[in-house]
Parts: sequence; structure tokens; C-alpha cells
Amino acid sequence: MQVLHLDSSITGAHSVSRQLSREAVQQWMASHPDAQVQYLDLAAEAPSPLTRDALGFRAPAEGAPSDIQARENAVSEAMVRQLLAADVVVIGAPLYNFTIPAQLKAWLDRVAQAGRTFKYTENGPIGLLGDKTVILALSRGGVYSTSEIGTAMEHQESYLKTIFGFMGVKDIRVVRAEGMDMGAESRERGFAQARQDILALAA
Repeated sequence: MQVLHLDSSITGAHSVSRQLSREAVQQWMASHPDAQVQYLDLAAEAPSPLTRDALGFRAPAEGAPSDIQARENAVSEAMVRQLLAADVVVIGAPLYNFTIPAQLKAWLDRVAQAGRTFKYTENGPIGLLGDKTVILALSRGGVYSTSEIGTAMEHQESYLKTIFGFMGVKDIRVVRAEGMDMGAESRERGFAQARQDILALAA
């Protein structure tokens, strides 16, 4: 079993999502001790946002690619191969301005490839990653999951579920710590809920 562990928070040792993703991987490994883990820190090794030169997997250039296009194609190819090789993907993601970090979005733009992670058919798109498990380790300064207004504003969990669902993943598990910036009691409640979610990963 191959586990791909990604972090995307820019706050380093102070990151809640990094702590949760690490604990989620540890919990998974306790139940699957033979699994191998690959780690990718997107805050340190993020691909650049998609540009025209980085669209080689969508619109191959006529003739030989330029040096820039070849480098960009290699980055995308390495990332999609890493994803395809994984059985389990654990993603640490904070909520920044109601959505995911730009670094994580850049990675998703590289791995959402027609013919690799999904395909188009006459009946619409079909995801190709249906055999994978995705664990989302999410942190939020406020509380968004308990009200209609909050869920309407939140484009972190909802977006990640949407794009991985589009790529065919049906087994999406969520570890969620909310209220991290709303005082000590709220932070403690948020961690307690997240750790219950982590313990449930082995169920």
C-alpha cells in the first residue's frame, strides 16, 4: 500500500492542518504497518500556477516543446504519476479566505488530467481514481459547518470533495478542526472533534 501525504499550510510548525495530517497518517499506519509513505510539502515544493507553457498535458504543442514547456510537462507528469501510484492520499489543508491554499490549487490543476485521472465520454466525464481513499485533514479559524451561512461561505471541504469526486474518488474521509481562532475553549473543542475523526479512520 502506498500513502501520499501532502501538506499545504504556509505556517510551518504552527499549522493545525499539518498537525492533523501527521496524526491522520500515524493513525492509518498503525492499522496498515506495511504501507509506504511519500511526503510532499506544497508550501516548499509547490508547482507554479498553470500557464500556457504548462498546458502540455491538455494541448500538446505542435512539434518539439520548448525548454520551458518540457520542464513544465515534467513537473506535471511527476505529480500525476505520484498520485496514480498512491492507494491513500492524506491532504492537510487550512482554510484561507474561504478556500484552499493556492499551492494546493496549483497541485490539483496539475493532476486533474483528462485521460489520466478522469476521461470524457459521450455520456459525460468519468473519474478514474475510484480505487483510492482520500483523507482531508482540514483546519479553520472559524466555524462553518453548523449553519447555512457558514456552509455557503466555505469552499475548502466542498471544493476538495467536488474535485476528487469528479476524479472518481468515492471514499473521502474528513478530519475537521474548526474554531481555531475563537479562543481557548473553541480551539480545544475543535481539536477534540478532529481527534475523534482521526480515531474513526481505523474503523
